Amino acid sequence: MGYVAVKGGTKAIEESIKRLKYERVKKGTAIELHKIEAGMRGLIDQVMSESSLYDQSLAALAIKQAEGNPEEAVFLLRAYRSTLPRKHVSRVISSENMKVERRISASFKDVPGGQILGATTDYTHRLLDSELENESDISIQEWLRAFQEEDHSTENQNDSADLNSLPKVLDYLRSEGLLASCEKNDLQPGDVTRKSLEFPSMRSERLQILTRGQTGAVTSLAYAVIRGYGALHPTVGELRVGQLPVHLDHPLLDEGQEEDSYYIGDFTVTEAEMLIPLTVEKDQGKKEIEFEVGYGMCMGQNETKAIAMGILDNCLEKPNKEFPSHNEEFVLYHIDSVESTGFISHLKMPHYVTFQSKLDSIRKSKDKTTEQEVGWHE
Repeated sequence: MGYVAVKGGTKAIEESIKRLKYERVKKGTAIELHKIEAGMRGLIDQVMSESSLYDQSLAALAIKQAEGNPEEAVFLLRAYRSTLPRKHVSRVISSENMKVERRISASFKDVPGGQILGATTDYTHRLLDSELENESDISIQEWLRAFQEEDHSTENQNDSADLNSLPKVLDYLRSEGLLASCEKNDLQPGDVTRKSLEFPSMRSERLQILTRGQTGAVTSLAYAVIRGYGALHPTVGELRVGQLPVHLDHPLLDEGQEEDSYYIGDFTVTEAEMLIPLTVEKDQGKKEIEFEVGYGMCMGQNETKAIAMGILDNCLEKPNKEFPSHNEEFVLYHIDSVESTGFISHLKMPHYVTFQSKLDSIRKSKDKTTEQEVGWHE
């Protein structure tokens, strides 16, 4: 793309940057990072997921710098992530080892370990709480003390359940032969942050791009699938929110034995396993209904995105030219917030040469039309 440099533009750019800071601080109050961490959990989780970088403090800093704009915050955090060395690769993490905070199933009322509602807005009235206008640190601390002193032993029916090893709902279906067993896959997962995406893509690459995708874009495409611009209608088999432990192999041992690994911490994730009914033709033309699985997982608590991921994951496993939502190039190239925001924003940059060329063509065509009209009148 050609453009004409504007003379004296450096000074104008410097003043524009000053004005940007002025707009952020003009009310004379600085928002503290720890307060962003404390009060903007949903936004922090979204930014971390779309940035592929799990660090609440850095996400809070990016949100402050971006003045709460999630697209800009993700851009900042991805740029920072690209400067970091990758010194280690963790052991494979199994979601069966999740320490569950929330766990529901829309497919079964009674599941082993029970339904665990956890923290969610699903059961609230969605009415503005005017009491938050007068909320203070003192009132919060008093509420926390009262909350911690409450005895939940009679209210919590899951005290006897081991929240570190809750059985999977999908295993129940597999035990009845209603769901195919998972085949062991020895393929190394692709890494879309190190190698450009090529089509056809691996499922691991698709899942990476989906989990990094802009939450609204992923949700919108999954919604379009359910409304008829796709070929499936799923049910939530199981939705989990909790912490997954991360272990590193001992650097001096080649065997990579689990007992020799180091625990370095855990991180919060949301996991969704979607059930999609499928009619399968058996012997002698007999038709039976089986289930396929769509999978989604993202950093933090972002349940809508994880469910939408599961829907699109299954769509992309079954290419269908009739629906764009089953086209991996269409879906994967258009859900990335940095790519899409960057391309749309670049339209604000100078396009003088290209536009002037179009303008000249229009003027010439109009002049030629005028000359022809004059000739006709003569």
